[in-house]
Amino acid sequence: MTPSDVRREFLRFFAEREHRVVPSSPLVVRNDPTLLFANAGMNQFKDVFTGRDRREYVRATSAQKCLRVSGKHNDLEQVGRTPRHHTFFEMLGNFSFGDYFKREAIAWAWELVTGRFGLPEDRLWVTVFGGTAAVPEDAEALAIWRDEIGVPAERILRLGEADNFWRMGDTGPCGPCSEIHVDLGADLTSVAGRSTPETDPRRYLEIWNLVFMQFDQQPDGRYVELPAPSIDTGMGLERIASVLQGKRSNYDSELFGPILAAAARRAGVSYGWDEAADFSLRVIADHARAFCSLVADGVVPANDRRGYVLRRLLRRAIRHGRKLGITEPFLHEVTPAVIEVLGEAYPELRAAADAIQTIGRLEERRFADTLTAGLHALEESIARLPPSSGRPTLAGTDLFRLHDTFGFPIDLARDVAEERGIDLDEAGFEEEMARQRSRAQASWKGGAVEKTSVHLSALAERHATDFVGYETERAEGAQIVALLREGQPVDRLEAGQVGHLVLATTPFYAESGGQLADTGFVTTASGRAAVRDVQRPVGRLIVHRVEVESGTLGVGDASRAEIDARRRDRIRRNHTATHLVHAALREVVGTHVKQAGSLVAPDRLRFDFTHFAGLTDEALADIESLVNARVLENRAVETETLDLEDALRSGAMALFGEKYGDRVRVVRIGDFSVELCGGTHTARAGEIGLIKLTDERGVASGTRRVEAVTGEASLERFREAHALVCRLETQLSVSRDRVAAEVERRLEHAREVQKDLERLRLETVRTRLFERVASAPTVAGVRVLVERVDGVEAADLRDLADALRRKLDSGVVVLGRAEGGKASLLVAVTDDLKARTPAGELVRTLASVISGTGGGRADMAEAGGRSPERLDDALAQALREVSRRLEAV
Repeated sequence: MTPSDVRREFLRFFAEREHRVVPSSPLVVRNDPTLLFANAGMNQFKDVFTGRDRREYVRATSAQKCLRVSGKHNDLEQVGRTPRHHTFFEMLGNFSFGDYFKREAIAWAWELVTGRFGLPEDRLWVTVFGGTAAVPEDAEALAIWRDEIGVPAERILRLGEADNFWRMGDTGPCGPCSEIHVDLGADLTSVAGRSTPETDPRRYLEIWNLVFMQFDQQPDGRYVELPAPSIDTGMGLERIASVLQGKRSNYDSELFGPILAAAARRAGVSYGWDEAADFSLRVIADHARAFCSLVADGVVPANDRRGYVLRRLLRRAIRHGRKLGITEPFLHEVTPAVIEVLGEAYPELRAAADAIQTIGRLEERRFADTLTAGLHALEESIARLPPSSGRPTLAGTDLFRLHDTFGFPIDLARDVAEERGIDLDEAGFEEEMARQRSRAQASWKGGAVEKTSVHLSALAERHATDFVGYETERAEGAQIVALLREGQPVDRLEAGQVGHLVLATTPFYAESGGQLADTGFVTTASGRAAVRDVQRPVGRLIVHRVEVESGTLGVGDASRAEIDARRRDRIRRNHTATHLVHAALREVVGTHVKQAGSLVAPDRLRFDFTHFAGLTDEALADIESLVNARVLENRAVETETLDLEDALRSGAMALFGEKYGDRVRVVRIGDFSVELCGGTHTARAGEIGLIKLTDERGVASGTRRVEAVTGEASLERFREAHALVCRLETQLSVSRDRVAAEVERRLEHAREVQKDLERLRLETVRTRLFERVASAPTVAGVRVLVERVDGVEAADLRDLADALRRKLDSGVVVLGRAEGGKASLLVAVTDDLKARTPAGELVRTLASVISGTGGGRADMAEAGGRSPERLDDALAQALREVSRRLEAV
């Protein structure tokens, strides 16, 4: 069976047994911001297992994309070294949410592997939980395997807690598990005694783990039976595919064959001929699979969290390419094979093919210089290690210098060290990193964060604010259920006081999802308060920050709560526009684009998205044209509330990492944009008015930002631009169509004039300094010319020093300049004095005066510093330092 056949047959088998086939979640799991990446099939069902979420089905099956690169599920260091470990892999699973339990799970597992997959029964072993002092042996599973399935007792192993007991966390759902192992052949036996799955992992391979979620572990350590036991199983596709194809290594299956072949072709080698080369090819193949899948799910290289993991994987692959002799970008020749292998099951890879190619090339080019310089510096550090009877250790300070100066990742240093038989002082490295963080924190000044009042938490248990702001801009008779001042409950707020107010019903939208809160007024029979901000601090409680303008407000008062409708309209236009911009970005730039943040304000919108490079003017124009075409179509903006799963199946985009409830609000603009969103929107797209993009820039590695205005703000923007062009027409005395050309002509003229002035200034300085050569002071028979030359460019400074050195015939030239809050020094020495006073040594000594560093050749060297105010001191010291050095010889 091909891997595709295995995946398809697994899902079909359980679909025939009334399981809902649930698509793989993205690697960035929605509804779980605590999880870096999906690392098991059950991740997307975690809230179902814990009871926080309910689905319309009680049985499910899936083929889940997984990535294990950090924490306890970290296989990175073993990738390529063993036949089984991977970063990216696929987990086949079936799940029961309080429906069937052990008997069905075991029977179906056995039927699938022996019937549909055709594995011989006599090659299969199973394990069950052998029990502990706190939890008894899983006698039920043992009896099912032995008495009902018919597995011989000698091929059933009782294993301990480490192998056969599963936990979701320190407390909560847990239970015993049962594993199915396959015997790969007696020729792989690696132990002297009895060979079993417990003693001989080389010969026996675990292919399926059946978790029986049976208990709820209490904080005091007790295990309480769950009222609705559940099933969670996991079968690695890579493992079962290799077994069914008769392979001893996952890398020999069709999941990896085409990818390994593509990498080998690029390297000019053959897979299977040389173990060192094969190891690098396996790393490249594995990391290429992970890279493609991450980009397809919207992750781009960055310096933190998920983006850093992607960057780390890419850089490890690039380094192994170097080990194979590949010095030019090569991943773009490997990734098409990945897309070909995985694209049928995961079409998002095909949709992101262009982005995958482009990101690979860019990252390889960016890393090339870092890799070359860092490897050279690492080799120099290794060469300086003293002889050792054991394994030598590279100091933490050296590792930190590699990281801080060259940007060389610690994990690559770890790879090289392992290959060279060297230990790393990683504790020392972490100490250096901690010192750097402390220095950075010491220079940062931040404000305290206001904590949620305990009183608000108590209120949330008693009150759930009824939000009616989707339907109306005013709530009549809205009762005031609580007032707080300085975090403490009060009965009344008086004129001039600022506090917080909770209403039973409110039309005010609380700040959420990037949309700013509504403002407006709350009016009672005895007073009036301006609403300055609205938040949802805990649960479904909506809290209004108010300033009482007149009279008093009291708990229990009936009020009229009315939002600033004009401000709300401007916010609505901008929010609906963000949905159009998001959809247009995905259409123009690529489907790898994912939302990374937003701001919806009355005067503008801001939209952050994942992407690896700046957008071209042409792309921005296409986006602007596309969104405004949708505005002109004036489609209705439709909203409906659906179950989360139904909404996602309808094609609605979710912001991964965000928490969503069982029921979600879907906002649809024709067939162009469908998103999960709780914000307020226009009734039709045409109400937005003109959408004008005003800015595009990078805000972090792998994250870009576009800003735009709509409605009245875009009209104001147009008026400002029109007035500017009119002024330019008048000032330049040209027609509108000639304004740009005339401005460019005059700028070019100004540049030429500036160049002439610079040449004239440089020539004046040169003439002055040449005149000074004859009167330069003499030290130990050597003329020393020391001058300050502010305004001379760095490149001109070197030419000037070289000319002065020739003019001196024998002597030392020291030139200094200050500009832009920095100082620089240049030392030039004639050939006959290089040994007596090397320029590099002299400039390093002078650099300390200006709080800087420097170096260079014996005949010419440069330095820079952060203290331009001490430049004159450095120049004064130059004469003394030259005198000291010459007289000491």
